[in-house]
Amino acid sequence: MSGIAWTAAHAQAVQSPHAGQAASDGQIHEVVVTAQRMPSDESRTPVAMSAIAGERLREAGIDRPSDLSARLPNVHLDGAADGLKITIRGVSNADTTEKGDPSAAFLIDGIYIARPQSQNLPFHDIARVEVLRGPQGTLYGRNATAGVVNVISNAPVRKLEGAASVGAGNHGSRKGSAMLNVPVSAALALRAAVAYNKHDSYLDNAQGTPHALGLDRDDRSARVSARLALGRSASLLLRHDRSTIGDNNDSFVPDTNFYLGVASGKPQWYGASTGQRLTNAFVPPNTVPQQGFSDKTTSGTAVDLSWDLGPVSLSYLGSHRDYQHDALANFYYRVAPAFALGVRQAFSGDYEQDSHELRVATNGSGPLTAQAGLYYFSEESNSRYSFRDLELVGLPPFYVFPTGPTLSRSRAVFGQATYSLTPQLRATVGARYTEDDKSRVGSTNFQQTPVFNPATDLRMLNAASLATHKTTWRLGAEYDVAPSTFVYGAMSTGYKAGGFNEGCLAGSSGMGMACPAALAVPAETLLYQPEQLRAYEAGLKTRFWHKRASLNVTAFDYDYTNLQLSGVAIVRGAPRYVTNNAGSASVKGLEVEGVVRATSSGSFNYALALLDAHYVSYMPDGVHSWAGEKLDRAPSRVVTLGYEHRFRAAGGELKAGLSARSASAYTIAVPSQLLQYPIPARTTADASLAFRPDRARWSVHALVKNIGDKVAPIAIDSFGMLVPSDPRTVDVRLDYRF
Repeated sequence: MSGIAWTAAHAQAVQSPHAGQAASDGQIHEVVVTAQRMPSDESRTPVAMSAIAGERLREAGIDRPSDLSARLPNVHLDGAADGLKITIRGVSNADTTEKGDPSAAFLIDGIYIARPQSQNLPFHDIARVEVLRGPQGTLYGRNATAGVVNVISNAPVRKLEGAASVGAGNHGSRKGSAMLNVPVSAALALRAAVAYNKHDSYLDNAQGTPHALGLDRDDRSARVSARLALGRSASLLLRHDRSTIGDNNDSFVPDTNFYLGVASGKPQWYGASTGQRLTNAFVPPNTVPQQGFSDKTTSGTAVDLSWDLGPVSLSYLGSHRDYQHDALANFYYRVAPAFALGVRQAFSGDYEQDSHELRVATNGSGPLTAQAGLYYFSEESNSRYSFRDLELVGLPPFYVFPTGPTLSRSRAVFGQATYSLTPQLRATVGARYTEDDKSRVGSTNFQQTPVFNPATDLRMLNAASLATHKTTWRLGAEYDVAPSTFVYGAMSTGYKAGGFNEGCLAGSSGMGMACPAALAVPAETLLYQPEQLRAYEAGLKTRFWHKRASLNVTAFDYDYTNLQLSGVAIVRGAPRYVTNNAGSASVKGLEVEGVVRATSSGSFNYALALLDAHYVSYMPDGVHSWAGEKLDRAPSRVVTLGYEHRFRAAGGELKAGLSARSASAYTIAVPSQLLQYPIPARTTADASLAFRPDRARWSVHALVKNIGDKVAPIAIDSFGMLVPSDPRTVDVRLDYRF
């Protein structure tokens, strides 16, 4: 997020602990959010959003982004093998390679994180998570057509405090975390936080090998931060974080664990136990699997400078991040409708990104609030994909994609202003101009050994570049119906950058290679254009019943063009990962959410999401029309309900909670294979129990997730590899605070 002066940030830190929870006076207290890049009360922010505070995340056992979905309307956050997959209102992205872009922007403390593989990091010492639904192209820029997920960590404060926790559960789960905040002086405060999470694989290996499989966890994270007051009007916040993840990429099972009829092109769900679903019994006819692994390291340094100049505040937010990844995976690789091979894939990648934002915003309580700024982002990556065991389909022993550098540059200028036309009526106008430049040089290699030998091996050039620009804008209005009720409406646009596939244009060159006409691909095949969206949205936010209840309602209508869809296709006899513009899509829906403080001891939270997200025009293979078919992960109805009650017991407070989520059926499609996998309607529930003795610094928490122990697909790829959701988990945690 953009910089906020010390006093504002400290006030924010001591707000009511989380959105939607009632304080001792029975009212639902406000939470300050930064959804519009300036602090505002959540109930007065004209954006469809959910804000979940850190304490609520801990109580619910939500310790990474992929755990959030069960609590948010029209949002899927899935931890797939190839990174965090974000779907908001049916809008998603499948290309997680170095050339791909997401449809929803993921941020940590306002810093855009480009790679999905480095987004699903553990939560530790988190202030809150803000999830914005709908296009945010003006204030957040490109790749925010679906929305924004912003994870905001706690900043140092001017008091001595600390916390520690340890936990254990089934599947060998063990967890630990600690935090220490130290006020060094009146001007300087320091904060440090660490976390450790580990559990064994949720999958059973029936392949006849002794190897462990994926859906496991092993991560370690740390963050240090310092806040320095620079006189009375400026502050500097420095953060540095580092995470290491040592899990396993073999986190999938064959799609036949869930479906019949895949070979006929009509997958049909069938009944099976959770144990059967989570057993990988595929025995490759052509190879012997190796022990899979996935070793990731990601770190970042951020600078957040704020300076109050009186009428306006100036802020600078800058960051450098790097990410390294080495992995080996054993693929289930369907090459014919009823026949699959085993394929070993090795991967190594090195990524670096830098971002800078300079912003000026008005201060005070006058009729005009405005902000404007400049933004710059750059990313450079080098990677190598290597596939082996594909000799039965006519490929050599090693089918390799060395790539690098892949470069991405984005520059933007933006501004947004809100003016009070009357004490009750406000109008907003904003715009952002963005220029994107992307390029990549690499090759497709057909090798006899792991090392390329020009005497025996062949390679084809992959080289492309694309420069695009786009202006996104927002027009909006708000009207105060009553002191605690307002309505708003907005028309806005968003876009996702274009890109390129494998191949080259005739006459181009790179890496000492030329691109002859016989091997070249046409520009319309090599390049795909930006995805664009125009959205219309209207909403109401209100607090009522003496501020003991809240209600947020949002209605929306999207018009998508050039929707980007990705999958594996056979190009010149070899499998390639291809992204195409898929025509147009329509998204309409209604969201209702809120909290009711029913009694002094009990409170409800509720949400209803209605969604109609479908293709208007799309022909995956140029022959078959998918017009009218649903977009992925777009159930037409989702109902979420939770209840929490506090009891007096054994000289302390006992707090029990139950939450349930019921979703109608939806689909996950693989357009390149003309497959649509139905996910039947399902209901999941979680339960929690916590006890804290009076005047004690410690508390104990027990949590059961997925009480019914039912699993469903969260991702299915073009090869038939299916990533299942988590089974039932049970955890007990001991917390200590001072």
